[in-house]
Amino acid sequence: MSDKAKPVKKAEKESENYGDEGSDRRGVRTKKACHFCKNKLEPRYWDAAALRKFTSDRGRILPRGRSGACAKHQRRISREIKRARLLALLPFSPQI
Repeated sequence: MSDKAKPVKKAEKESENYGDEGSDRRGVRTKKACHFCKNKLEPRYWDAAALRKFTSDRGRILPRGRSGACAKHQRRISREIKRARLLALLPFSPQI
């Protein structure tokens, strides 16, 4: 055997630090509390101002990870946003 060290592949280097507590590569997110569970509210289609918080600037419905809603309320938010769009309370696309 030779005394030369084996070259370490890039993928192996990255996998060594994956999941380390000291690693700053991935931001640590805390779990948001569901807005509707916390305030004991239900999403309603006529409350366009509240539903607008759950849409992006491009008018798309935010996913659960970004909105902080629980699964039950995320389904209801999606349904109510779609109803509000049909009634022209919320736009389908961003305003230009």
